[in-house]
Amino acid sequence: MPKTVLVVAAHPDDEVLGCGGAIAMLVDQGVIVHVAFLADGVFSRTPEPGAQSEEELQLRRATAQKANKILGVKSVSFGDFPDNRMDTVALLDIVKSVEVLIAKHQPDTIFTHHAGDLNIDHRRTHEAVVTACRPRPGHPVKTLLCFEIPSSTEWQVPGSAPFFAPNWFVDISGTLDRKMAALNAYATELCPWPHPRSLQGIEHLARWRGAVIGVEAAEAFILGRHLS
Repeated sequence: MPKTVLVVAAHPDDEVLGCGGAIAMLVDQGVIVHVAFLADGVFSRTPEPGAQSEEELQLRRATAQKANKILGVKSVSFGDFPDNRMDTVALLDIVKSVEVLIAKHQPDTIFTHHAGDLNIDHRRTHEAVVTACRPRPGHPVKTLLCFEIPSSTEWQVPGSAPFFAPNWFVDISGTLDRKMAALNAYATELCPWPHPRSLQGIEHLARWRGAVIGVEAAEAFILGRHLS
């Protein structure tokens, strides 16, 4: 079992969508969980950053704190890479920001985005984390897991990027209610059914992933690396 987990996500709400149930389960087991967001998550929504966007940024960060308190996360940090423009930033700069987080928290396990997501920030976050987790002597990270994000992972078209084919599942039957409660904190980021990022869509996905492995609910991941 991991001792310290770091979730590296592009935007606030990605952490709950991708691994909120696993976070709550690990916290219940005594694992320390830190969550770090790399992009601001809001400034792409208006033509130019302004007072309204700054207000929205602070609101979303407060919402993220609330959601992660529900899950039991120990700390939440926020980066300021440009929302939906992380491809305009040198990869090295993103890698260095992740390396700072790893040095600070010394996680043995990291959860992050899948390489094939449609969202560019998700893909850049994945690249940065994989680069920062090169298995050099003494590196603390032993396990690297990639999660799926409804309305990004499944929206990529075949042949354009790696397909999400999970090979690691976490039973969240006992923590699905807390995942859904944390998602309710992000109510402004949710969409009405039948959108995949609706409460119903997210629960249906958890139920389906659970059915795949014979439990009530689960989250699915791709194992990037595991050193025992």
